[in-house]
Amino acid sequence: MKLNNKRTFLVGLAFLSISAFWQMYDNVVPLILSNTFRLNETWSGAIMAADNILALFLLPLFGGLSDKVNTPIGRRMPFILGGTALAVVMMNILPRLASHYYAAPSTALLLGFVVVLGLLLVSMGTYRSPAVALMPDVTPKPLRSKANAIINLMGALGGLIYLGVAAVLYSNANVDAHFTLGTFESAEGTVAVVDYAVLFTVVSGLMVAAVAVLFATIREPKLAAENRAYEAAHPEENLTTTTADGKEELPRDVKRSLIFILLSISFWYIGYNAVSTWFTTYISRVMGEGLGGASTCLLVATGGAIVSYIPIGQLASKIGRKKTIQGGVVLLASCFFVGYLVTVNATAVTPFMYVLFALVGLAWAAINVNSLPMVVEMCKGSEVGKFTGLYYTFSMSAQVVTPILAGALMNNIGYKTLFPYAAFFVACAFVTMLFVKHGDNKVEAKKGLDAYDVED
Repeated sequence: MKLNNKRTFLVGLAFLSISAFWQMYDNVVPLILSNTFRLNETWSGAIMAADNILALFLLPLFGGLSDKVNTPIGRRMPFILGGTALAVVMMNILPRLASHYYAAPSTALLLGFVVVLGLLLVSMGTYRSPAVALMPDVTPKPLRSKANAIINLMGALGGLIYLGVAAVLYSNANVDAHFTLGTFESAEGTVAVVDYAVLFTVVSGLMVAAVAVLFATIREPKLAAENRAYEAAHPEENLTTTTADGKEELPRDVKRSLIFILLSISFWYIGYNAVSTWFTTYISRVMGEGLGGASTCLLVATGGAIVSYIPIGQLASKIGRKKTIQGGVVLLASCFFVGYLVTVNATAVTPFMYVLFALVGLAWAAINVNSLPMVVEMCKGSEVGKFTGLYYTFSMSAQVVTPILAGALMNNIGYKTLFPYAAFFVACAFVTMLFVKHGDNKVEAKKGLDAYDVED
């Protein structure tokens, strides 16, 4: 059995567009809230937290809805096309409202911005789960770790494309010459108020282009039907059972595995997201290091994950998803523990810390590539969207809780608790993974040159 790499890359275009958007959203919207609208950190933080809170409800809701629709263009494609179209409209209104507000501040424009921002978040929430569910819809179960590695790589590529576009368009020279609306004085010095309309337009164009290519090249109904035929021919891979009244349901032991892997997902996200959220502040308070050192460490971690995605997918096909995840969990917990040892008395970022964060990226890739395939392995084909929504419910819940929990711990005990906190929760994930007995799928790896024999 071979993975169709070309098809998987094309399916990954949806995730590329989503990742490009969120990279821009996380980078630019806080600047607009703080500099253009002059909101304080409390209000800006509350607005920025809205996407995670909305995701808790929207991702499982629309994932489940996409399981139930049946259209000539498929189950997922209507949500992908409709969500992208609505998001593109809203995201191009957003910076223009901000510019109008700067020129003539009014409560109506501020409320209008918040409303449009909310509609934008809802638009994005309508199609994230369906877009992610498209991969398992068209990929046989044994190949989903390899396919998810490519999907993650496409997501990283979307973020990198955005960063490249932003670096070129909004260089200091271009900002000064073309995009500065004005300045104001703050405690940190003179702050420029920037018009980001061009950046939003370019990113929205990338999203439209990516989804247009996806729609033109991927025939979802045909490919999904082929995958259902494969599953029908391999009933041994179906973990559901049929009840006396003809309904399919998960056996009790499979439900138990599902619960424990969802708990594992929450635990490792609690640990990892605590570090990714607070690391910049941590090394400022503990080490006296500036933003540059922290950003470089996090960039190295991202790079470590990117170069690991494909090899990790291959490794999982050889030794199994569960063992690959467990190896990643052990490595991640160990890296966080060592991170405590090397930073607690340090005064500057060292080359060893870069190596450590590269290993963090490797560990996170081993976990992230295989966790979603394990979850959707436990469902029947008609519920992939629902189970994808479950995955996001537990991962997003962790990302809502952990900044608050870790922040409270650091505030009341001390910043040096960050890495032990992260290591503890990641270690908890290893314990819960021991009870996961389903969702793995071992495929015998090819050797030598045969390992590169994939379909176009």
